[in-house]
Amino acid sequence: MDYPAFNSFCGSLAATTYVKQWGGSHVWKVGGKVFAIGGWSSEKKPAFTFKTSEQNYHFLCEADGYRPAPYFANRGMKWIQLYNSQVASDDDLMYYLTESYRLVSLGLTKAKQKALGLNQQ
Repeated sequence: MDYPAFNSFCGSLAATTYVKQWGGSHVWKVGGKVFAIGGWSSEKKPAFTFKTSEQNYHFLCEADGYRPAPYFANRGMKWIQLYNSQVASDDDLMYYLTESYRLVSLGLTKAKQKALGLNQQ
């Protein structure tokens, strides 16, 4: 996946906002909270950072092309960076981005979720 495809996918999720920050990274938020970042690769290749569940975090820490996310994981947060996108399918990345979006949106207050039309049963 390249950055235009990443931005298109993240933008297709409900109630998201986009900003370029942190050295020109593509930052996606839901309810003002970051759920995905495109950028930060020291190898000048696309890199994608996202929040994960505890189980996925431990699994992905051991997978080729993934690592604990710089700046996030060293603060105890369960964030992963896909730094070699050639080892992952776009479908896999879209799954992890969607899961990150879900996890972050569940962390919003019930009032904010309702105002954004999220997580409604």
